[in-house]
Amino acid sequence: MRLGFFDIATILAAGLLIGSCAGAMRPMFTEPATPGTQSRSHEALRTLPEPQEKIVAAVYRFRDQTGQYKPSDRIASWSTAVTQGATSILIKSMEDSGWFTPIERESISNLLNERQIIQNIRQQHAGEHGVAPLPPLLFAGIILEGGIIGYDTNVITGGAGARYLGIGASGQYRKDQVTIYLRAVSTQSGRILKTVHTTKSIISQKLDSGVFKYVDTNRLLEAEAGYTYNEPPVMAVTEAIDEAVKMLILEGVEEGLWAARDPAAIWEYREQHEYEKRLNERLERDYFGFLTRPEYRGGWSMTTNMTFGSVIGNYSNPDVNAGFSMQIERGLTPHFAIQGRGERTRISAPQVFSSPVNSAELSLIAYATPKYRLSPFFSGGMGTFAFDRLFEGQNDRFFPYVVGEAGLDYRINRNFGVRLSANYRYLLVDGLDGVKLGKYNDQHWGINIGFVINPDY
Repeated sequence: MRLGFFDIATILAAGLLIGSCAGAMRPMFTEPATPGTQSRSHEALRTLPEPQEKIVAAVYRFRDQTGQYKPSDRIASWSTAVTQGATSILIKSMEDSGWFTPIERESISNLLNERQIIQNIRQQHAGEHGVAPLPPLLFAGIILEGGIIGYDTNVITGGAGARYLGIGASGQYRKDQVTIYLRAVSTQSGRILKTVHTTKSIISQKLDSGVFKYVDTNRLLEAEAGYTYNEPPVMAVTEAIDEAVKMLILEGVEEGLWAARDPAAIWEYREQHEYEKRLNERLERDYFGFLTRPEYRGGWSMTTNMTFGSVIGNYSNPDVNAGFSMQIERGLTPHFAIQGRGERTRISAPQVFSSPVNSAELSLIAYATPKYRLSPFFSGGMGTFAFDRLFEGQNDRFFPYVVGEAGLDYRINRNFGVRLSANYRYLLVDGLDGVKLGKYNDQHWGINIGFVINPDY
């Protein structure tokens, strides 16, 4: 097969385009060394009010106690899941807080050996007056103990994707979490003065898209692009340690273990960083790290709706009429509620008939996500239409039906919300429009826009 000039030019252009995109997707140069990235909690740690007196503190070893290795589906990996240098991170956090004077204890044997070498050399070269001893080592008032005690993988995983005729995109995510425990121990009595713990999530995300499609006979278009984001575990550990040191200082001040130079500055700091709010949120989080939400849809509620609907019957052009409805709802469980509804509207067809009509129905409603502000809902039940009077050609005033409804319910807060829904009614008795004709009974559809009030009882 011979290729024409246009085909050759197209192949070259596609190759250049793919090559340039691939080059943009990966670094083509080395980056210079930069100062280490600070965690999001570091600024709050660094701006703590000054202490009345710095605390001399020792850290012997703040280690990984999880014993976990990096997961691998192909080979056995002996790389640990979290950093083994948490002691250095903790000492840096203590320095940056301004509340501690850290002293070396992790490599105390090296320090003592070096002091012994210095003392021996001085003695060898001492004159008639001998050699002065080295100054004594600082001793610690407290010891900071603890470690990385938990690293949980795949706490939450999920994703979504779609593909149609060879064109599609997908996304996946995973949430891990690391847990830090930190305690202060008195060196004089051995009493544990205070223990705090923090948890930090580690997020991984993957987005990709692609095309695999025949654009013509013997012409196949194939392209793909993607992006992966993995939060560095060492930064998660750093942020958790920074937050733990800050909590240890603030809770120690609150319990009188140590004090700030300006007591009022501590309370200003707590208000500025919303510390009390964050403490309350910590109590409201579940095991997955999500905040437990208020019960938006419990108890009694009342909804007023503006409705728009029309009959589906024996006339080809029925009118769409506006109406008004009210409904009262009682929550049974977080997901289910029972609902009673009354509506006033009109059914009509141009130049044929027009009559006001009432409806009453009882339904069971199910919320898909009741703990969230926005929740899809579905309901099913029974009801009846009731005319004020019989109009010409009509034999019955009451027309029972089965009803289904679906929509979205959004709660602004615990007491107020808005609702948008569509319903469909299938009559058990034909003749709603005055004509009994056809294989199927009459039907009625409606659109509802409403305002929800929950009085909290």
